[in-house]
Amino acid sequence: MKRKLHIRKLFLVMLMAIIITGCSTNRNVSKSGENKETTSKESGTLVIVRLSDAENLDHHFMNTINAASVTHGKVYEGLVGRDKNANIQPLLAESWNQVDDKTWEFKLRDDVKFHDGTPFNASAVKTNFDRLLDPNVKAPRAGVFKMVNEVKVINDYTVQFILNEPFAPLLSILASHEGGIISPITIEKFGKNIINEPNGTGPFAFKSWTPGQEIVLVKNNQYFGEKAKVDEVIFKIVPEETTRISMIETGEAHIAEPLSVTMKETVDASTRMEVYRSEGFGTEYIGFNVEKKPFNDVRFRKAISHAVEMDAIIKGVFNNIGKKANSLLGSQVYGFHDGLEAYEYNLNEAKKLLAEAGYPNGFETTLLTMDAKERINLAEVLQSQLKGIGVDVKIQVMENGAFVEQRNRGDSQMFISSWRNATGDADYNQYNLFHSASKGSAGNTFFYGNEEVDRLIEAARKESNQEKRKQIYAQVQELEMKDAVYIPVRVIENLAAISKNVDGFRISAAGYLEINNVSIK
Repeated sequence: MKRKLHIRKLFLVMLMAIIITGCSTNRNVSKSGENKETTSKESGTLVIVRLSDAENLDHHFMNTINAASVTHGKVYEGLVGRDKNANIQPLLAESWNQVDDKTWEFKLRDDVKFHDGTPFNASAVKTNFDRLLDPNVKAPRAGVFKMVNEVKVINDYTVQFILNEPFAPLLSILASHEGGIISPITIEKFGKNIINEPNGTGPFAFKSWTPGQEIVLVKNNQYFGEKAKVDEVIFKIVPEETTRISMIETGEAHIAEPLSVTMKETVDASTRMEVYRSEGFGTEYIGFNVEKKPFNDVRFRKAISHAVEMDAIIKGVFNNIGKKANSLLGSQVYGFHDGLEAYEYNLNEAKKLLAEAGYPNGFETTLLTMDAKERINLAEVLQSQLKGIGVDVKIQVMENGAFVEQRNRGDSQMFISSWRNATGDADYNQYNLFHSASKGSAGNTFFYGNEEVDRLIEAARKESNQEKRKQIYAQVQELEMKDAVYIPVRVIENLAAISKNVDGFRISAAGYLEINNVSIK
């Protein structure tokens, strides 16, 4: 019976694919059902269909890996980058040296130009960080470089970062999208406004953006490094997952992401596409806004935490894809605390705590989530589980951009979210998600503040001894769990559907789409 249902589901997907193909003006379909490219240009175009659009294309203002995936490493590049094993590698900087605890010196490449023809040099680096750190610009990503006092030009191709205090994970931040270098001409043009016409040094140049529809990049033939293998990349916004998968089946697209666990079977059964899987740095979690009543009472938050049966969620919602998390750090992230224990499932304890918090008869609350299938399924399971302690949950589903905006401004009580961790270092989680200076759009959408947590996060940033840093992060994670700021759900496993005629695609542990080496057979 299960097999018949599966075949029926696959038949429906194929039927949709035929309908879509019939409406397409870009493809011809042979009698055998095989799709053929109509022009040689089309064979050089990589089409990626995605759930949601970027909120903007300015690395100084980006708050999501979803947006950064479009530009990071493709249009914008940093002084350093990461290889496929997440090791730091030279990029726009040929080498670097830590002169002392507060001074880092970078020797820059002298053969790089921005897409507009402007030479890349030390002055361009300084212009970028001056803009990012300018309080009048109010860039939400400025906080991650809070420790930088000055970027000093030594000569045309040497630059120094002068820090206010020692900062151990500097290279990991420079390798993330916040460290991407924008053309100074573009910065001059847009000033304090958000840049929506990116201009960098990468293997792809920006061509166009039609908000809500598509973003188009083209190959940079003047790139100093290894050239991209495709002529053009189109990121199409296709909210309906069934349609995204159908577009792979018909040949109208090459990569569909994200892929939900519920559609994985369908992709596995196809002869035209396959499932891409890789473990990420990030985690999914249920967050509490600790400034909103009754979530400002730790007893109430602990009651909710004890009422969630996570093992059932991992199996029932996620089909055991992505292992159960015990914190907001993925197991591959530096500083992960493998001994940390989340709250056990215990309804009696949950009811006791709820009564102590002044809600013996339960409470009515709203759970905010984005419109991804698994998130909605998770919200519905949570709604059912929390009924067991008398908490009536109303689910509010929003498009991703609207969800991010509402969560960032604190207009939520509970929310389902994720943090991808762009650097692989615990600091990126801890400072952005839990430090009181990061409340709101910078990442701390729990609106959480704890002086001891702040102190420990700042101490870990300065500590050069790696074992001591790990011990500090273990302490701070235990404090956050004691305060029941969130409920960890699972370590994210990156899933995508890719056409079998695509080679070289991967998703980094940070969650960035890596397409520079993609080729189409």
